[in-house]
Amino acid sequence: MEFNESEFLIETVVPSDELIVSRTDIKGIITYSNDTFAQISGYSVDELIGKPHNIVRHPDMPKRVFKDIWNKLRYHQKWEGVIKNLRKDKGFYWVYASISGIYKDGKLIEFKSLRTPIDYETKLKYQKLYDEYRNIDEDNIRTIIYK
Repeated sequence: MEFNESEFLIETVVPSDELIVSRTDIKGIITYSNDTFAQISGYSVDELIGKPHNIVRHPDMPKRVFKDIWNKLRYHQKWEGVIKNLRKDKGFYWVYASISGIYKDGKLIEFKSLRTPIDYETKLKYQKLYDEYRNIDEDNIRTIIYK
């Protein structure tokens, strides 16, 4: 299936009363998805299970954010912040994410991610910040060409 640039402009708004939940193994492969994650991302639960969580990584997300996430998780810390995700249909959705490790007998066995909606002003603030990061880092810079 092919998409044009305008399809990246369609936002799905996460309802204020919804909580998106997923778990992954320590390599980032999805082991659990709640129905809300499936619905908001545009995938079915079955399509998500067994896939890398970065299946929903939006190209607007700077690499430095994911480096920060993995650095925090490596040191057994929780990461919290704003993420723009990519839907199956190439639309997007914004969330506030809280990601942490799950431990059994002191050993890291998986990660959990809880995501909640954010307001428009926060989305705008982070879009501008992430655009700035990508420009500074010369990271994943996209250009939309109008014909």
